Amino acid sequence: MPRERSRIQWWGLAMAAGLVSGVAVGQQWVDEAAILESPNAEWLTYGGDYAERHYSPLTQIDASNVHRLGLAWQWEVTGTAGALEATPLVADGVLYGTGTWSDVFALDAATGELIWRWNAGIVRGGVENGGPSICCGPVNRGVALWGDKVFVGLLDGRLVALNRHTGYVEWAVQTTPIGADYSITGAPRAVAGKVVIGNSGAEFGVRGFVTAYDAETGEQAWRFYTVPGNPADGFENEAMREAARTWSGEWWTMGGGGTVWDGFAYDPELNLLYVGTGNGSPWSRDLRSPLGGDNLYLASILAINPDNGELEWYYQTTPGDDWDYTAVQPMMLLDLEIDGRQRRVIVQAPKNGFFYVLDRATGALISAEQFVDTVTWATGIDQETGRPIENPEARYTRDSGGGVWVSPGPGGGHNWHPMAYNPETGWVYFSAENSQSFYSVNTEFEYRPGRTNTGMMGRGAERPEPPDLGGPVGMFLAWDPVSNSEVWRVERQGAGRGGTLSTAGDLVFRSDSSTIFAHDAASGEQLWSAYLDGPLASPISYMIDGRQYIAIEAGGSAGRGVPTAPGRVWAFTLDGEPVAAAAPPEEPEEDEDG
Repeated sequence: MPRERSRIQWWGLAMAAGLVSGVAVGQQWVDEAAILESPNAEWLTYGGDYAERHYSPLTQIDASNVHRLGLAWQWEVTGTAGALEATPLVADGVLYGTGTWSDVFALDAATGELIWRWNAGIVRGGVENGGPSICCGPVNRGVALWGDKVFVGLLDGRLVALNRHTGYVEWAVQTTPIGADYSITGAPRAVAGKVVIGNSGAEFGVRGFVTAYDAETGEQAWRFYTVPGNPADGFENEAMREAARTWSGEWWTMGGGGTVWDGFAYDPELNLLYVGTGNGSPWSRDLRSPLGGDNLYLASILAINPDNGELEWYYQTTPGDDWDYTAVQPMMLLDLEIDGRQRRVIVQAPKNGFFYVLDRATGALISAEQFVDTVTWATGIDQETGRPIENPEARYTRDSGGGVWVSPGPGGGHNWHPMAYNPETGWVYFSAENSQSFYSVNTEFEYRPGRTNTGMMGRGAERPEPPDLGGPVGMFLAWDPVSNSEVWRVERQGAGRGGTLSTAGDLVFRSDSSTIFAHDAASGEQLWSAYLDGPLASPISYMIDGRQYIAIEAGGSAGRGVPTAPGRVWAFTLDGEPVAAAAPPEEPEEDEDG
């Protein structure tokens, strides 16, 4: 494809040479070896490594001196209608991040000086003005690096490769059908010479899929659909044929759902790419599959061969999803000793409220335990079958005579916010929610393209008083994946949620509402905080010229009732400028979904 040179903002002649403030832009060739052997100073992929551990081995900032953290620099991101949710990447002293509306920027990671900025040119103003269909704001969770390119998925469904030196477009592909109700909010992943991207749009009524493209050329390598299409058109593969047996009615006329809007991990030794899939469309199984069924591969973890896109195994966390219980939440690959055996596992805390530990080679269930205080849709997970022990009263249908309060609600016990792992403690850290929602089928539902199609009664519908909800609204958890149990918790003061970072300095950082906190990784004791005036994304750590930094994007609007704050990238280092430490409470954020 011809190289586009539009929508680039240049910032001086030094840019043309690829040099700003002494930073060599994009000199390192990023590939699998570079990511696997990444030096401590780098953050080359979304989770910090292919296992998505969000862990930094840097030790300059530790539990004894974290109280000295101060501001090194900040840079204001423009166009922040909507919350900043991106996890930045760092390579060769350059920080690559995204703003809202899919814009991309490159900064000197030591000073915050702008190197280049690319405006994605997304049409704003809604579908009626030719813009994309988006359910939950114009968010973007970040980029991927491979070779000398930066890859970003756009709200309008394009995947774009930018030159790391200049920000020029090297290639662009439309990954979704033009004019359909798809969007992209998640960060791509670069594995095995390919760039992998999913999409959002289940609430509008689309058929989910994940696609891999050649990193150099942009040519499509493979595509895997997550739910079956119209049987009359034939099936793309045997996996779709098997899946169709678990559906009924004419589900394909309403898309089916299962969008891959977040959640990937990669094991190069097993040569498996792990993909999380989303909720059903409509939400009610009674509407989309009236005779019931598991509705594969909704709310599932898929293990896919990254060479050819073939399904190797799957595990469905919520069969016959009725409650918007996606399984696109962060997944993490760990090597653990469990019951005297060394196990290669994949762990996930999805929306449905259970923490899963699976054998990542086979998908076999090792354990699954409740991580929130209240779960009412199921009483547990059957160890023999791997299936939930459902509460029959949680299933709501057109003929059930009303609706039902169910916990967790559609925001989930845990949503898209990254978890972190600390190999010194052996624990996983993440934010969790106690929530509930009233689920009731809209008996007059008609599928309408271009509109949200959950099939649920609106907020104004009559409903009984909600039951008491046990536990706090929000908490930050340290979780032992070996015993599959809580170690400690910190009750969250704000309503917002954010991502997590663990470091070898005996620290765990979390973002919550408008504040970033540092805790002792072993005890949970709060050691430091900084108020950043806006909802926060996920922190990272890197080192330049012998100095360790903690960086995070923050700002924008988190949803209904939360004011828009200027979006910024913040970087902290020891003995930097002082920042305020206390955050006032905020209004609840709106659910972020795909």
